[in-house]
Amino acid sequence: MNDHAIALALPRDPKTATISCVVPAYNEAANLPRLLEVLTAQLRALVPRWEVVIVDDGSRDDSATAVAPWLATPGVRLLRLSRNFGKEAALSAGIDHARGDLVVLMDADLQHPPAMIEAMLQAWAGGADMVCARRRNRADEPWLKRLGTWLFYRVVNAGSSVPIPADAGDFRLMDRRVVDALAGLPERNRFLKGLYAWVGFRTEFIEYLPAERHEGASSFSLRRLFALALTGVTSFSNLPLRVWSGLGALVALGALGYGLFVVVDHFIEGSDVPGWATLVAGMMFFSGVQLLSIGILGEYVGRIFDEVKKRPVYLVGEDRGRGLDEKAN
Repeated sequence: MNDHAIALALPRDPKTATISCVVPAYNEAANLPRLLEVLTAQLRALVPRWEVVIVDDGSRDDSATAVAPWLATPGVRLLRLSRNFGKEAALSAGIDHARGDLVVLMDADLQHPPAMIEAMLQAWAGGADMVCARRRNRADEPWLKRLGTWLFYRVVNAGSSVPIPADAGDFRLMDRRVVDALAGLPERNRFLKGLYAWVGFRTEFIEYLPAERHEGASSFSLRRLFALALTGVTSFSNLPLRVWSGLGALVALGALGYGLFVVVDHFIEGSDVPGWATLVAGMMFFSGVQLLSIGILGEYVGRIFDEVKKRPVYLVGEDRGRGLDEKAN
C-alpha cells in the first residue's frame, strides 16, 4: 500500500491536526487587529496547535505595526515581502512557509468568516482533501464585475482541459498533500484558482455569502482583476490562439473568394477593377487583424519569457514571530 492509500485509510481527527492560516495583507492596518482577535479565538477553540501567517505584501500603511503587538502571541507570525508582488505571490509565500497539517487561506478584511473553519474541518474529517468556500451569489457586486466574472469563466473553461469552478475563490482549507503539490509547481505567472483545480484531489464546496469589509475599501482594482484574468486565460486556455487561427483561415478564404470573383467579373463582364478606396480600407482592416493577432500571440510569448528567466515568485524581507515548532524571531 503506497503513502497515498495509507493517508486515505487513516482516520482523520480534527483535534489532533495542526492548522496554519495564511492571510495575505496589503494596506490592511485597520482590519488586522480585529481579524487576529477573532481568528486566534476561533483556532484556540478548534485545535490545540495552530499558527497564523500574515503575509504583508509590501503594504504602504501601518499593517506591520498593527500586527506587531500580536507577535508575542505563540502562533502568530509575520512575513514581510520586500515589495508588493501581488496577491498570488503573497498566497504562494504563505503556502511555502506554512507548517500545519492543514492550511487555510483567507483574506484580511473579515469578508471570509473565521467561523466557517469549523465546517471546513468537519468536511476534511469526512475525507475531503480540499474544502472550498463558494459564493452563493454575486448580488453585492457591480454589474460590470459580474459580467466580467461570468465571461472569464466561460472563456477559460472553454479552452481548458481542467474545469475551474466558478465562484470558488481563495477561501479554502487544504490538506498537507495538496499544499505540497502546490508548493512544488514551478510557475512564475501564478493563477492559483486554476492551480487548485489542476492539482486535483477530492474537493468539496461549502456555500457562503461574504460579509461586509470590516474597514476600508478593497485595493484590488479593475485593472488588477483584468491582469489576473489575463494570466488565468493564458495559463489555462489556448482558446484565444485557436479563435484567431480560425479567424485567419476565414479571412484568407474570404480574400481568396473575393479575388476570384474580381478576376472572373473582369474577364467575363468586362468590369473595371474596383478603386483605391476599397483597396486601402481592406488593407487597413486586415492590418488591424494581424496586429491584434500578433498581440495575442505576444501575451503567450511574454509568459514564456517570464518563465524562462526563473526569477523567484516573491522575496521575503522580514520574518518575525513564532509559528508552529519555532522560536520567536
